[in-house]
Amino acid sequence: MLQSKVITCFVRRGARELYEMLWKPESFPLWASGLSNSSLERDSQGWRAQGPEGPIRIRFSDYNEFGVMDHWVDLGAGRVVYVPLRIVANEEGSEVMLTLFRQPHMSDAKFAEDEAWVGKDLAGLKALAEGT
Repeated sequence: MLQSKVITCFVRRGARELYEMLWKPESFPLWASGLSNSSLERDSQGWRAQGPEGPIRIRFSDYNEFGVMDHWVDLGAGRVVYVPLRIVANEEGSEVMLTLFRQPHMSDAKFAEDEAWVGKDLAGLKALAEGT
């Protein structure tokens, strides 16, 4: 079992409206800093991009009515990282929730660094969505 941490961010935008704004893979580089310096290129197996540590392949969940934006990041050499991502209605806005899994052999410091990175990315998503 992998240790996990759910990182959340409240966005002042309705869940459906927010999902419609963000669900397309092409929108991820607008807020996900690991993809911000790369263009996503579609191919027969999903999407290709340049990640922080080299080339990656990403498979995204299909469009759905549940606010699910899960994705699977293939780092190569058989290493695939599952990233559950949800948008859930929360009264006048939405809660964005990303589950970060601690990967095997990951140090405490690296897990904390990844948690901070996700927090920064969700803050970017919030700024994008709220127009700030």
